[in-house]
Amino acid sequence: MSEAEHQAITVHVKYGEIEKTFMGNVNDVWVSVNKFFGEVVPAFDVARKVMLTVDLAKLIDDVKDVIAIAPEGPEVLVPKEKLTDSDALQLYLLGAYIAYRMGKRSTDTMTKEELQAKLGKTSKITSTRLGELVKEGSMVKTEDGNYRITTVGIKKLQDELKAIKTEIW
Repeated sequence: MSEAEHQAITVHVKYGEIEKTFMGNVNDVWVSVNKFFGEVVPAFDVARKVMLTVDLAKLIDDVKDVIAIAPEGPEVLVPKEKLTDSDALQLYLLGAYIAYRMGKRSTDTMTKEELQAKLGKTSKITSTRLGELVKEGSMVKTEDGNYRITTVGIKKLQDELKAIKTEIW
């Protein structure tokens, strides 16, 4: 976890006659406040049904046989020849996302050069695949030129993981 996630935070919420105080680390308080709104305010519950969020624990369980978080960075455990270049790139960025959320990496982005080295393809092929994935919304190119998987990209990939695992194993 990052230093910010370890720091304690206190949030006090008052809605009509109901008051509640939440204390703890940022992530726990965030989850508790959202749960409170979902239970107390019906409109929030309706809105929550259409909000796209990532359940980190489920995501980690879904990828446990496909991605590993090594001290050197995210690694894809599936042989590269069994994956498309696009799937491999997304899996590496998903690994960076998970490592960052677990506090094992300082950022959830990867450079084009890192991705090219992991993919083992030419700069042109890597750039073309990254451009396609950005265009479809599965990842974004950050201001500093690095790449990050999007929440939509995570959801799509999580849905595709079942098929990928079936084809491979």
